[in-house]
Amino acid sequence: MKEIVIIGLGAGDLDQMPLGVYKMITKEANVYLRTKEHPVIEELHAQGFVFNSFDYIYEKHSQFEQVYEEISESLLSLADAGRIVYAVPGHPLVAERTVQLLLEKGPARNISIRLAGGQSFLDGMFQALRIDPIDGFQLLDGTSMPKHGIQFSSHTIIGQVYDQFVASEVKLNLMEKLPDEYEVTIVTAAGSKEEKIKTVPLFELDREIGINNLTSVYVPPVKEEKILYREFSKLREIIAALRGPDGCPWDKKQTHLSLKKYLVEEAYELIDAINHDDIDNIIEELGDVLLQVMLHAQIGEDEGFFVIEDVIEGISSKMVRRHPHVFGAVQVQDEEDVLRNWQEIKNQEKGQESASLLKGVGKGLPSLLKAYKLQKEAAKVGFDWEDIAPIWDKVMEEIDEFSHEMNDAGEFSNLQLEYGDLLFALVNVARHFEIDPEEALFQANEKFIRRFAFVEKMVQESGTDFDGHSLEQLDSYWDEAKKRGL
Repeated sequence: MKEIVIIGLGAGDLDQMPLGVYKMITKEANVYLRTKEHPVIEELHAQGFVFNSFDYIYEKHSQFEQVYEEISESLLSLADAGRIVYAVPGHPLVAERTVQLLLEKGPARNISIRLAGGQSFLDGMFQALRIDPIDGFQLLDGTSMPKHGIQFSSHTIIGQVYDQFVASEVKLNLMEKLPDEYEVTIVTAAGSKEEKIKTVPLFELDREIGINNLTSVYVPPVKEEKILYREFSKLREIIAALRGPDGCPWDKKQTHLSLKKYLVEEAYELIDAINHDDIDNIIEELGDVLLQVMLHAQIGEDEGFFVIEDVIEGISSKMVRRHPHVFGAVQVQDEEDVLRNWQEIKNQEKGQESASLLKGVGKGLPSLLKAYKLQKEAAKVGFDWEDIAPIWDKVMEEIDEFSHEMNDAGEFSNLQLEYGDLLFALVNVARHFEIDPEEALFQANEKFIRRFAFVEKMVQESGTDFDGHSLEQLDSYWDEAKKRGL
């Protein structure tokens, strides 16, 4: 019969091994070990038992996944000749990738996979650490630590910390969220006579020379609130408290409508920080923008319409749908292909195949940016001049029309309209030269601020105020600022 029987060696020594598992490992002829580096195997060897092991495969590969793949393939090939027993540390279904691979591959090859029990290393860990997992517990794999989603308010055990290299990776991941001095506990051979427990500061985790294939790391629950400030769940809890019964009167009073102006303000403050390449300020302003998102989401939850998970699900789903070249099989050549696919998918989603091309373009943007986007969309279907000459002619035409309206002293609304046409034509000039008009105006504003500051400095140094200066004198200061490259 083609069968692989999988047993667990437990986490401790021979005294802790279940009787049934002991009988099977000592009486079966074809027993294979993932590794012989285990207290139980040492004792069985001392009693004269000899087993085959796959330790040699670990030396062939640099990645654990490659090791597990080869071990599983070797076992399946051996099982083609008949029943074999495969023994793994701990319990077969706890942190055993090779077992999962066998369960996936075995049925497709008509090989029966049977689990015959064993004791998990977790039992020994709970006993050694004196913790109750009912308080909240998570088990992580040290060889593939997640960068996000760790619940630091729960007991955390990180298994398979085989060596200093894995310990270093674990340390670096944890230090992204926890202080360098945060105390963690290293447990080796939990539950056996060789059990060793040592608590160290996080930054020293990979400096311990006693780490081996029976080592796990315990991270106790975080009690200090400030440490949890990096966690999204803590932010959500804070926002809920602000709008809760005992929260802030201002926060409780806010609505979607009342918060609109703050979202606009925070967005522009973020843009200003980006323009000045001020990293610290970018972090702060991103936080202020995120605060607005969280407040709106909390209002939605308070009113029973939506929660922040709906917002996250919506944007996650959209990003996957609109990036089929990343999350699907679509092939793209360049950025233009990406943008074209994005617009096509967007139109299909919103049912805009027959709607106006410009409907919804630049929605909510400042008018200068909206003009730029409107022209870009129209240009995609050929509604555009091919060179600058006619665009510049249009600018001159709009200048003439504005001058005519200004000289005639007609209706203000007409003057305003002609001025708008002139700006729109100038935006077209910018687009032709691939100039972002908003960025260009930003730079002009910054230049004006620098030069005017110089003028103010010269006025102050002159010993008199602005009233004591003629326009010609002020212009001379301005020209000096230009000469100095301000």
